[in-house]
Amino acid sequence: MVRVLVTGGAGFIGSHLVDALLNRGEEVYVVDNLSTGTIKNIKHQLNNKNLTFIECDLLEPNKRIKVEKFSVIFHFAANPEVRVGSTDPNIHFQQNVVATHNLLELVRRSENRPTVVFASTSTVYGEASKIPTLEDYAPLKPISTYGASKLACEALITAYAYTYNFNALIYRLANIVGSRSRHSVIYDFIQKLTRNPEELEILGDGKQTKSYLHVSDCVDAILLGLEKAREQVEIFNVGSEDQIDVETIAKIVIEEMKLKNVKLIYTGGVEGGRGWKGDVKNMLLDITKLKTLGWKPRLNSKQAVREAAKSLIKELSEDNPKKYLTM
Repeated sequence: MVRVLVTGGAGFIGSHLVDALLNRGEEVYVVDNLSTGTIKNIKHQLNNKNLTFIECDLLEPNKRIKVEKFSVIFHFAANPEVRVGSTDPNIHFQQNVVATHNLLELVRRSENRPTVVFASTSTVYGEASKIPTLEDYAPLKPISTYGASKLACEALITAYAYTYNFNALIYRLANIVGSRSRHSVIYDFIQKLTRNPEELEILGDGKQTKSYLHVSDCVDAILLGLEKAREQVEIFNVGSEDQIDVETIAKIVIEEMKLKNVKLIYTGGVEGGRGWKGDVKNMLLDITKLKTLGWKPRLNSKQAVREAAKSLIKELSEDNPKKYLTM
């Protein structure tokens, strides 16, 4: 049995990772401040003898986190909302950069140096001139404070790993979708259509085209990369092999909600049709590096979006059946 720590383990991707680790028989400790995550995401595991939940914030020094106990730390705690950075960049600095630095300081001071696995993002590439984009693409020029904060975390993790002699894996994730997500475009569309099933506002021009990956494929990639990594600091792209635009996502959500004659309203967005300032319009990662190790996504972007829409509609209607009468 391996003892692991998952920061942000009550969040969207983190909770799915916790499920997979427990299914493998690992002893899992979850640290979460429940600011964006929720205990409901791991409620079905709370009676599992191999799960320990610790509510605390990485922004505050806390002696309850003893990193010496763990062989692997999955660092998934972060503020996941890209748009918030355009109005309050300090949120990303504090919850992403400072929190990561605090965790790395715990690792530095420990006698045992666990492997650190970090959930980064495709937004570190900014507006890449080469699509699909490889891990060694340069220069990295993020156009959002979210992307910048994640790139800063990557730099800190890399420097700490080499300076203080531990291993690290960095996963640059495409748009991950699936059940328990509460900040995706799919979730936003469901919320808007629930309020008004006759029309749907789409931020931007609807032509933003990106890679979407189902969370189950994402977790499989994370665990395989951990098993197969050979470098002291390893970086992997994680995404699907195709793309889908926002307008198509809207139509899929409408279909899955069984709505008819919905009027699509485009805001026009900013800077050439972006949904918001810092929104990357075109993203597709080159996932050759992970594929050579034996991983391949089960679902393409369109299939992942449809599966996620079904899951979220079902979840939300079960949570509040009176509100989600359209489903």
